Amino acid sequence: MSFLFVALGAAVGAPLRYLVDRAVQGRHDSLFPWGTFAVNVIGSLILGVLAGAGPVMPGPVMQLLGTGFCGALTTYSTFGFETIRLIEDRAHFYAVANVVAGIVAGLGAAFIGVSVAEAIWT
Repeated sequence: MSFLFVALGAAVGAPLRYLVDRAVQGRHDSLFPWGTFAVNVIGSLILGVLAGAGPVMPGPVMQLLGTGFCGALTTYSTFGFETIRLIEDRAHFYAVANVVAGIVAGLGAAFIGVSVAEAIWT
């Protein structure tokens, strides 16, 4: 049954990642990968909320939303690929900014999500 929850969450998360990425990137005339940055930060925030809910979060909900949805929404592989592409294009500032901003914003979003959930549920 776990597999089905993960698969259902991923079936929503992956297309949403694509749509959000394209919508965000289409609004920016920049080499910086704003679309990937946005989905990774949003996914980190959601996963932080789910993790912060801790014991009140039923296992199937965590499988559906945490593993399936957030796992498919966020994308470390694309983050890595886009960073390498920026280096190959000699856009070193954007490459470094992508790594630093992606990690700091992702961790910050997860921390905020955990803090908000703990404030609500504990």
